[in-house]
Amino acid sequence: MAYDEGIYELLTDDLSATHGLSEKRMFGGIAFMLNGNMLCGVHKDGAMYRVGKVNEAAALALPGAEPMAFTGRRMGGFIEAGPDAMADDDTRGDLLRLALEYVASLPAK
Repeated sequence: MAYDEGIYELLTDDLSATHGLSEKRMFGGIAFMLNGNMLCGVHKDGAMYRVGKVNEAAALALPGAEPMAFTGRRMGGFIEAGPDAMADDDTRGDLLRLALEYVASLPAK
């Protein structure tokens, strides 16, 4: 298994009412795309959210949220959420709200 199936289930439940979603296999995990733009995803160690640079400080203030740096290089506007962050409904909801706010502002692809 290349990604955490429990976290995948959490994300699919969290996103169940979101229209314009699709899934795409990326980087050994699953990315959720909103109107063709990456919104969030799941990998073997947790999840990531695309909150944009404008929401990055608010996201990083949440418990368990960290800057995303898959390759050792920080990716601005992307947040890493480990198992503790993903287990907390409020944190997960806040990260998703910030990501939806940002990604919904992008033009559809």
